[in-house]
Amino acid sequence: MVNPISGLGGPEQISPVAGASGTEQASGGKDFKQILLDSLDEVSRLQKEADHGVQALYRGDTDNVAEVFAAVNKAEVAFDLLMEIRNKLLDAYQEISQIRV
Repeated sequence: MVNPISGLGGPEQISPVAGASGTEQASGGKDFKQILLDSLDEVSRLQKEADHGVQALYRGDTDNVAEVFAAVNKAEVAFDLLMEIRNKLLDAYQEISQIRV
């Protein structure tokens, strides 16, 4: 399966947190915040790429409709995936906030 967001390849890319304070990272791993920021940048890049393709198609600079269609679909899938991740994070936050201590 092709992952439209390169930063979210799977659990093997997210390294466990090391150290007693929970702020140190295992060697070579990215923290969760950085993975999300990289994913946002990648989605933004894909959307800009699709927009440029559509504009080039409108102007008549290109006649490769299939390539533009693929770029638009790729950007749409990446955005949908990012929105699902956002929704799951919000659900998790709301569930945690309802826990009584």
